[in-house]
Amino acid sequence: MNLERIVRLLGLRYVTAALVLLALAALYGAASLSRPNGDEATAKAFGSGVDDPLASAVSVCPGRENARLSVQGAFPNLLKVKARTPGRADVVQTPNGLGVGFLSTPGGLWTKDLSDVKDSYTVRASGAMAAGLEAEQTTHWPKGDDRGLAGLSCARPGTDLWFLGPGPTAAKSIDVHLTNVDTEPAAVDITALSGEGPLDTPDGRGIPVPPYSTKVVSLGTSPEGLGEIVKTASDLSLRVRATTGRIAASVRVRIGDGKGVEWLPISPGPSASLIVPGLPGGNGRRSLLVAVPGQEDAAIRIQVITSTGTFAPQGQDTLDAPAGTVTTLDLDRALTGKPAAVRLLSNRPIVAGFSAQRGADIAYGTSTPALNPGGFGVVSDNRFDTTIALTAPRGDATVRITPLGPQGPGTPQTIKVPSDRTVEVKLTAPSGAEKGYGAVIVPQPGSGPVHAVRTLSTGKGDTALITALPITPARTTVHLPPVGDTQTAITP
Repeated sequence: MNLERIVRLLGLRYVTAALVLLALAALYGAASLSRPNGDEATAKAFGSGVDDPLASAVSVCPGRENARLSVQGAFPNLLKVKARTPGRADVVQTPNGLGVGFLSTPGGLWTKDLSDVKDSYTVRASGAMAAGLEAEQTTHWPKGDDRGLAGLSCARPGTDLWFLGPGPTAAKSIDVHLTNVDTEPAAVDITALSGEGPLDTPDGRGIPVPPYSTKVVSLGTSPEGLGEIVKTASDLSLRVRATTGRIAASVRVRIGDGKGVEWLPISPGPSASLIVPGLPGGNGRRSLLVAVPGQEDAAIRIQVITSTGTFAPQGQDTLDAPAGTVTTLDLDRALTGKPAAVRLLSNRPIVAGFSAQRGADIAYGTSTPALNPGGFGVVSDNRFDTTIALTAPRGDATVRITPLGPQGPGTPQTIKVPSDRTVEVKLTAPSGAEKGYGAVIVPQPGSGPVHAVRTLSTGKGDTALITALPITPARTTVHLPPVGDTQTAITP
């Protein structure tokens, strides 16, 4: 290649680069001319991001026992941002994707009783059906060794999940269900705190979960289940972390033959200020469970919120909880059989929940985020004796509860909850919904925040059965980050 040709090629290269730069400059200049002028307008257009309707949602029902699956859709008038497509929610078997049912009507209810369940189920929703969708699994065993009511909200896949409940010395079996609904393998670490301190062990680390599969890990029976070290624990705080991929986790507890079976609710991450709502009234032991992750002890102020007022339990107003442990506090004397919530203010981040015995069964609860005006909560499987406990920790609250049956909405109830009070509301099934119905809980404009728990119960005395379900704010939107006002958005 001669010198003249080389010079010509280099010239062409630089001319092309110059033309590209000129085109980019023209494009950027046009964008600058067409966008709003002034810092305030620019910040409004580019700096805060936008809320977009939730276009897809996935949740996992652990299955593995004869259970009822229920899926409740939200009504469009409850959504701040409207979806662009109608969409649908499909219930499929996790391993093979075989469908067992679907829901395509906003505000509709799909329910199915399943038998001979051998694996988990995945609920996949798209379009308008994704926003505010609630899926639940409920089991009723009226007799036998597994006698009890058990229920849970089907879990959304995540990377860091917390649970509070009994240890192997207080339960006959504790099974952690790990489900991977994605196309790539997941790896999971299970760690635990006990009443005696952290269970420091390499066991439970790097548990592989293949795509579209569920792995059941039984605590105390294998290295994956934390091995021998967990067997002496009477109370546990479990942390399930996905180190690769993401995981949906559910924890099933069997106290003993005929003594109750339950699923532990997922707890929010550690926080210094918590409300634990929904401790049911009646006879039976009520206990508060508090876990303190980290290396420093926690000093925790405790207040009980009942229908008659807020007070610090006598002799139990402050709990000194050691670092890296689970502490149990008996609340029977403080509650005297009344439904209640517990407020906790700590100098260290903590995780908190409760256990409640009634008759031949046991229920577990956890702290919850508040329902606020503009948002709502949904439950999809209400039957037997159904009550919703409402607690207003900061200011008076007004809540509208509407039952949702197969034939449409029932008669709504408007409930006023005075500040620092707990109110328990009994639901009535709408017409045609004797076998089960959904409900939506909507704080009204001007209402203070409210925390809610749904309780199912049946039977009396020694044969009573119970389960509690925390009600969390429905997910309806996804926040899209702001667009950067920079050329790097279009150039590397």
